[in-house]
Amino acid sequence: MSCDKDRPFEGKTSFGMSVFNLGNAIMGSGILGLSYAMANTGVVLFLVLLTVVAVLSSYSIHLLLKSSGIVGIRAYEQLGQRAFGTPGKMAAGIAITLQNIGAMSSYLYIVKYEFPLVIQAFLGVDKPSGEWYLNGNYLVIMVSISVILPLALMKQLGYLGYTSGFSLTCMVFFLISVCTVILYSCRPAPVATAYTIPILAFAFVCHPEVLPIYTELKNPTKQRMQHVSNISIVVMYTMYFLAALFGYLTFYGEVESELLHTYSRLDPYDTLILCVRLAVLTAVTLTVPIVLFPVRRAIQQLFFPNKTFYWPRHIAIAVTLLTLINMLVIFAPNILGIFGIIGATSAPCLIFIFPAVFYIRIVPEEEEPMRSTPKILVNAVPQTAVSLGSPRDKYLSGLFIMGM
Repeated sequence: MSCDKDRPFEGKTSFGMSVFNLGNAIMGSGILGLSYAMANTGVVLFLVLLTVVAVLSSYSIHLLLKSSGIVGIRAYEQLGQRAFGTPGKMAAGIAITLQNIGAMSSYLYIVKYEFPLVIQAFLGVDKPSGEWYLNGNYLVIMVSISVILPLALMKQLGYLGYTSGFSLTCMVFFLISVCTVILYSCRPAPVATAYTIPILAFAFVCHPEVLPIYTELKNPTKQRMQHVSNISIVVMYTMYFLAALFGYLTFYGEVESELLHTYSRLDPYDTLILCVRLAVLTAVTLTVPIVLFPVRRAIQQLFFPNKTFYWPRHIAIAVTLLTLINMLVIFAPNILGIFGIIGATSAPCLIFIFPAVFYIRIVPEEEEPMRSTPKILVNAVPQTAVSLGSPRDKYLSGLFIMGM
């Protein structure tokens, strides 16, 4: 059995850049759906749910890091293989692929619908008459080719630290702007929590990126990577709550599933709102390459497990993924559908279920018996997730628990 010190990984990415990359992976476009979630739960219940999901996310990262340290593996899919063989590897790879494709689709969905409105506002066009540069489908393809693809072709995730820092700066500007917009009088919405858990789960998914970032971290230790994770989650937790709170207080029950659309009702030509739109567009565009890395790695682990790095394959996977995602964006009905479907299926598996069952299988009973306090707590994690999740979550977790 190997451990971290027996199999060192050389990394060159600084602590700060690692925080930027993981924070950018967490942030994404999930922040735009949180005001809608708060409108359907109320402030207090939303805060409780947000706190629970954030704490469980941090704890499950701890489980991933500990499992990784015991077996000397820093790939999510390989942990699945070590725990359950080929079925575990396939389940992890499929979940990562579905989750991150859903995430990237939601990011490009924002580009598709917001970019034409920004151009329209800058040009002073009240009613478009079919101009190609105001067609969201064309614009999302252009952004994918000119901005996302070159960044996605980077060989290492650490190279994207600077773009991640800039992306987070744009989202901080979005947060400050949300906190300063004048209140808009609306009636409170009725309480309904059906979409809240999936949206919150989707908003905190960063687990596929944790191990790649850990691999590239300078002076990597489990404690150092846990600090990276904790800082990123705390910062995103604070930003999430403030953005959701002020977005909710501005519109109450009239808030839409995509917050930027709601703000456009105030004054679509307002300079501040236009700047906010540009900031969010920039942020989500620069997040796509970060999220694409784990999907490409999952595909390589599933179909080319013993192959060394090969540029044509590296490029082909990125181009294929972006093509597929662009097609999804064109046909997706709305952003809530993406948040709800992906958040209710893949996200709980990646955040709660897989890390817990991997930990139970990988950590030897000589070190921690099944009746030990840590494993009793870990056993409760997937059960808690299942009780909050969808029927598919219950089915998947049942398969894993039966195989343990």
